[in-house]
Amino acid sequence: MDNSILNVSVIIPTYNRKNLLKRALHSVSSQTFVPQEIIVVDDGSSDGTKDWVLKRFPYVRYIYQDNSGVSSARNAGIKEAKESWIAFLDSDDEWMPDKLEKQERAINDSKEAWLCHTNEVWVRNSVRVNQMKKHQKYGGYVFENCLDICRISPSSVLIKKEVFEMVGLFDESLKVCEDYDLWLRITSVLPITFLDQPLIIKYGGHADQLSRVDNGIEQYRIKSLEKILRSESLSAEQLKSAKLHLLKKLKIFSNGLEKRNKLKELNIYKKKIEFWSK
Repeated sequence: MDNSILNVSVIIPTYNRKNLLKRALHSVSSQTFVPQEIIVVDDGSSDGTKDWVLKRFPYVRYIYQDNSGVSSARNAGIKEAKESWIAFLDSDDEWMPDKLEKQERAINDSKEAWLCHTNEVWVRNSVRVNQMKKHQKYGGYVFENCLDICRISPSSVLIKKEVFEMVGLFDESLKVCEDYDLWLRITSVLPITFLDQPLIIKYGGHADQLSRVDNGIEQYRIKSLEKILRSESLSAEQLKSAKLHLLKKLKIFSNGLEKRNKLKELNIYKKKIEFWSK
């Protein structure tokens, strides 16, 4: 695979985050490796994002769509992207100045570079917080390592556009964990490159974070695992590992439903446990 010249489209989905988008866009325009295009996909903002972007960042390709969710916005950007490599940046995150440059170097040094992700810095409510051991990230064939939680941050990813032709786009039916779902599909068939350097800053604590959903996000990981198990695309070893992780998640989630006396939902998940235990 010849990666000697990387042409990069940057995709930034946003929804009513004009106050945060400025930081994200400045971190892209300050890159030591200049991307060929920057696409902002406005997912139905009503805070003046359009006029502000067009006035302050005239070099940005601005795309508007009715509010349809972050997966739809990212997918719209992918479809519009002109370049062969795609980098994602969530509008509340920030890149280090040499993020793309170091990824380009890592990709060119690799013989099997399809997706490159990096380590990250976490800031919550303006305070830096440390990642736990369970958040460790990996490179190579890492499907089994990606079954428990999402270990790849979209804002850190530089991915060959061709990959989406192989595995599909983000699942727009998932309210959250759409990234976890995509990484499972990718890592089940391709190796990935991991650059163990903190090249992005992820900010948390604000009220509109997508991870804040009723009953938590584990239910969406369960949906993703069920989907990939039904896809019949996994090897025997991958199938075994995915099923074990799914059953573990189903049992933990069911225990939570029982404690909260959500008996109707509990019955559904007990049937799922029975089905996947066969």
